[in-house]
Amino acid sequence: MTQCERIMNYINIFGSINPAQAMGDLGVYRLAARINDLRKQGYKIESKIVPGTNRFGETVHHAVYRMVE
Repeated sequence: MTQCERIMNYINIFGSINPAQAMGDLGVYRLAARINDLRKQGYKIESKIVPGTNRFGETVHHAVYRMVE
């Protein structure tokens, strides 16, 4: 199974994916690149930048990807 296939399966099961989930659950380290590949294949995927907290308690921002309905 390709990384793109794993990402699509993950989104179909859980509704969305972020870089930490892609790394931890799927072993995909370049999620944005794979999302770009999927978009080129015709998938309608939206991204939303959301705030979070890193291990030092600092505010950081990351993308969450989901299929457009």
